[in-house]
Amino acid sequence: MNTNLTFDFTVNKETNTVHVKKEFAAGLALVWDAYTKPELLDQWWGPKPWFTKTKSMEFIEGGRRLYAMCGPEGQEHWALADFTSISPKTNFKFLSGFCDKDGNINKEMPRSVWNIDFVDKENTTFVDIAIKHETLANLEQLLVMGFKEGFTIALNGLDKLFANT
Repeated sequence: MNTNLTFDFTVNKETNTVHVKKEFAAGLALVWDAYTKPELLDQWWGPKPWFTKTKSMEFIEGGRRLYAMCGPEGQEHWALADFTSISPKTNFKFLSGFCDKDGNINKEMPRSVWNIDFVDKENTTFVDIAIKHETLANLEQLLVMGFKEGFTIALNGLDKLFANT
C-alpha cells in the first residue's frame, strides 16, 4: 500500500470551514462509488468500532441519504445528507445534519454544507472536501464532538477498503 499519499486536515475559523484533502490509492470510479453507493459507504463512513447503516439513499439532486451512526453498545445517532448538486465523478454537494430515525432534522444541532471534489491522478484519486458551517460556534461544536479524529479514522478505513479490493 502506498503510504506517501496526501492527507491534510485544516480548520479555517475565519470562514467557519473544515478543509480535508485526501489522496487514495484507487481509481476514480472506485473512489466515486465508495462515496456515493450505500453498500460501500456503510463499510467505511464511521470511525471504528462505530459503523453506519443506511436506511435509505437516493443519490440524485434533491435526493437524500438517511443513515445511523451505530456504536458498539447498540447506540444509534441518525444523520441526513440532502444532495444539492451532483456532477458525476467530479463533484457533489450536500447539506448535512443530525436528525431522528425518520429524517426529522434536529434543530438543536448545526447543519453544514459539504462540497466534495474528485480528481483523477492516473494511479490515485485526490478528494478535496470543504465543509462550511454557518457560524464559528457551530464549527467549534463539531470539533469538540471529535469530528477531526472520527473523520480521520473513517478515511483510514476507506484506505483499508481499497487495499482489500
